[in-house]
Order: sequence, then C-alpha cells, then structure tokens
Amino acid sequence: MSAALSIENLRVEYPDGAGGVFVAVDGVSLDVAKGEIHALVGESGAGKTTVGNAAMGLIDKPGRIAGGTIRIGGIAVDPATGEAPGVVRGRDIGAVFQDPMTSLNPLFTIEAQIGETLRHHLGLDARAARERALELLRSVGIPEPERRLSAYPHQLSGGQRQRVVIACALSCAPKLVIADEPTTALDVSIQAQILKLLRDLADRTGIGLLLVTHNMGVVAEIADRVTIMHRGKAVESGTVRDVLAAPQHPYSRALLGAVPRLDRKLARFEVPGEGGGDTAQAARTKIAAQARDEGQVKVSEKLLEVRDLVVEYRARGWLPGMKGTAFRAVDGVSFDVAPGEIFGLVGESGCGKTTVAGAIAGLLKPDAGEILYRGAPVAAKGGASRRAIQMIFQDPYSSLNARLRIGTMLAEPILFYRLAATQAEATEDAAMLLNAVGLPPEAAQRFPHAFSGGQRQRISIARALAARPRLIVCDEPTSSLDVSVQAQILNLLKDLRDANGLTLLFISHDLAVVRQMCDRVAVMRGGKIVELRAADALFETPEHAYTRELLNLVPRPERHGRNGG
Repeated sequence: MSAALSIENLRVEYPDGAGGVFVAVDGVSLDVAKGEIHALVGESGAGKTTVGNAAMGLIDKPGRIAGGTIRIGGIAVDPATGEAPGVVRGRDIGAVFQDPMTSLNPLFTIEAQIGETLRHHLGLDARAARERALELLRSVGIPEPERRLSAYPHQLSGGQRQRVVIACALSCAPKLVIADEPTTALDVSIQAQILKLLRDLADRTGIGLLLVTHNMGVVAEIADRVTIMHRGKAVESGTVRDVLAAPQHPYSRALLGAVPRLDRKLARFEVPGEGGGDTAQAARTKIAAQARDEGQVKVSEKLLEVRDLVVEYRARGWLPGMKGTAFRAVDGVSFDVAPGEIFGLVGESGCGKTTVAGAIAGLLKPDAGEILYRGAPVAAKGGASRRAIQMIFQDPYSSLNARLRIGTMLAEPILFYRLAATQAEATEDAAMLLNAVGLPPEAAQRFPHAFSGGQRQRISIARALAARPRLIVCDEPTSSLDVSVQAQILNLLKDLRDANGLTLLFISHDLAVVRQMCDRVAVMRGGKIVELRAADALFETPEHAYTRELLNLVPRPERHGRNGG
C-alpha cells in the first residue's frame, strides 16, 4: 500500500542575489503513512515549511525543486510544475495554515467558503453543498453548525475559525493534509481541542497528516513519528517515543533541553552560545550599578498594589448620544508585587490579563479600584510612575518603529527622561543596552526589518530597560518564538532580574513558561482571579478546578508520545 506522502532526497533552492543559490532544503527524506501523523520539527529557517510547500506545489518562483522526488499516494510530483497527474490541490491535498484569519475570506460567509470548494471539486449543487458543509462542521465539533454557516469569520472565536479551516481541508476527503503550525498562539484549551480533533480525524478517516511545528509538547501529544530539521537538513527521524526519550543528535538534545517543563523548575535553560559572553555580563553589571545609584526599593516595601481593579469596555449605542452596553473585562482584581519578584498572571484569551497589564502601564484608565506604585497612584498616560513602569509587548514586529534605527530608538527614552547629559552619552548607553541583551554594537545602525523575531524581542527588552525602570510588564514576551530563542529571552530576563533587582509582571497563557519564570502566580478567568499562590505550590497541588483543568490540558514533551508510534 502506497504512503500518503513519500519524499526522498528533496532539495529546494533559491537564488541568493549574488549569482549563487541558497539551499533551503538539502536532501530531506520522510514518509507519511495513511492514518499517521508525522511531525516535522525545527526552528524558523530550518526549512520545514518549505518541505510542506514543496509537497503542495507552492514553491514560489524563483525558488525551485532542484532534486529528489515527491510522491502523493504513489503518484510522482513534477518538480518543474509542482503538479502530479490526477492529484488536485484542495481535493486530494488539504492545507491547514497557522493563522485562520488569513486563510478565510472576511467578505464571505462560512457556508460560501466551504461550499465553493465542494461545488468546484465535487460538482455538488447548492443544496447538497450546504448539507455537506453542515456535516463537516459537525464533524469538527463546531457548536450550532446551522447558525455558524451564515456567520462571517470575524464572528467566530479563534478556535472555531481553525476548526472551519480544518473542515475546508477535509471537505473533499483528501489523501493528505499538511498542517503548518495549526495551534501556534492558541489558548491551551483551544489547542487541546484542535489537537484531539486532528488525532481523531487521522484515526477515523485514515488520512495522512504532515504536522509542521516547533512545539515539542504538541509533537508528544498527537504525533506517531517525528523528523527534526536543522539548517535545511533532517538531522534525526524516528518514532516520537524514541526521539523524545533518547535523542541521538546534539541538535535534537539541545532543542529538547530548551523546552520549558511543567513537571519541575530549572534554574535556567541550557542554550549553546547564548548571551554574548563577558561583554554582555559587563553591560548587565553596569545596568545594575545605575539602578543602585538611583536607590534600591526596600524589600519589605510593596512595589505594586492592585486593589479591586475594574475595567469596562463600552460599545457604541445605536444612535448618537446613546450609551451602549458595557462589557466588564476586569472585575475586582487585587494583588501585590514585591520588589525583585517575578509575578505571573495567566489565563485564556479574554480573561482580562492584558487589560490588567494595560491599566498598570498607564495605557488604560480603570473604571473602579486603584493601582499604586510604591504607595502612589499610577496615573493613566503619565505621572511619576511613567518611567518606573515599562512594558514589553507580545509582537516585536509591530511594537518597533520601522522608520527608526535601533540606536535612535534606544537613545530616545534616555534623552527624554534626561538620563544622559549629551547625545554622545545616550549613544554610549544605547550600545551598552544592546550588549546587555546579547546584540553587537553595530546593531544600532540597522533598522528593525534587518533582525529576526528573537532579535527584535531582545531590542524590545533593551528599549524597556533604557528608561531604567523598576517594574517591567511582560505581555506574552515569547509568544510564537522558537524554543531556543524563547529560552534565550527567558534566561535574559532572569539574568537582568538577578543583576539589578528588576521586578517583572509576567503575563502568559503558556503555563510551562510561567512555571520556569515566576515566584507567584495568579490564575484569571472571566475577569477575576480564581487562584493566587506560590508558583511551586500552584503547579504541584492546584486548588481551583479551573487551574487543574488548564494544567491537565498542557501538552508535555515528557509524555514521550502516544504508544511509541
């Protein structure tokens, strides 16, 4: 019986602009059997998405398949065109991409989008297409499918949109589905639903699934086999149990060593070649000295106090002057943060954690309650706490000004808060900040587009440090980063805390990351805190049912896969 997908010695090249070629995929081989989930794992730039695109015939010019073979259901793919005789994309090969909002057309209803595929590939009339679309929505667990058919993508939650994308991929009973990071940035509960759905579909329908991901927990949860890629090459392949329990290649061991664990807390992650060496440590020591010069906060003092915080969002009324209904995003939240503490705030999307962060940073005005920094109220959009409280945002691509050089961006707050007497001193401090976060001084002359996601997040940390704050609010600072880059960022934040007593409010829905970073953790649900305890106690003996539910849903690499593949 032929495999759903068979790839042998695949080579994909792109011109490098200098007369040569960049080899994105170099000699990769793998098979996906029918009913099997084969995970393709690696960091950004490893070539894993290129492998998936080659299988789907989506290599854009001037890229090309320069060698090897691809067979789908035993039928060879023409490397020049990406086509296989008798194999049709959308009918025989389904695709599930990372962001469901970019996969779905915002101008058409769900029924129209699923129905288009059914009418085009299967020749169904409108009535038959509607019935098949309803059946598909039921099969992927969409609640009230009759009502959801007439909805537009923006009217569905993230998990529901991803289920619709999966329904579209399965609409014509394909032989093969390629899922590229289908659960990245989803809440743990929604992620668990999507993973269970993919596993059930593979078992029930016999489709072959190539799962492209960098999340080792996801691999352990649902995959049968795994191939690990590094710099375009497949460095290790085997059953999930064998590879995760006893990785043979040094890169595989390093990759697994950088994965945050939920079962125990590590002092720091082992990441080869991180941190910038002695130069970075010297810069961090200087930052610590600057903090001491300005006077340390007493350990007994409460650095931050949040008391009965309420934040509401009010929709517009139907007529001018008419008040709309209010939605209470944060409902009576209270907690304290001590100097030098890393305080975690966790919960699913919509629980109110980012709204709390915005209020603390002075970006939102509370409707009730108070926020105190060293006993004084935090004023919205200003006040004495403006410099003392800085924020690292989730997306480093949109939080940096694309028109400013990095050096200018870092010097700006230094000059604004008069922390340097001259431009030359501000430039020197900016270079020191780059060293502190493990970037070379010449990075100051470059623009944000010249950096990777992990490097941009380091720049965001440097910019937050430029104002010499006492408290940094970290809102999902490692979301969507590769595991090794994530480990470097987490190590850096810990190093800075240890060097100068920096206090962090760490907001995340990644519970494994929170376990590794935080001293105390508050769990939010529906705008309220349902549990607040020391991190070790919360993760080892959770008291609230919702906390236990969240912990049970987290994919864990230490489970070593399902039945050994």
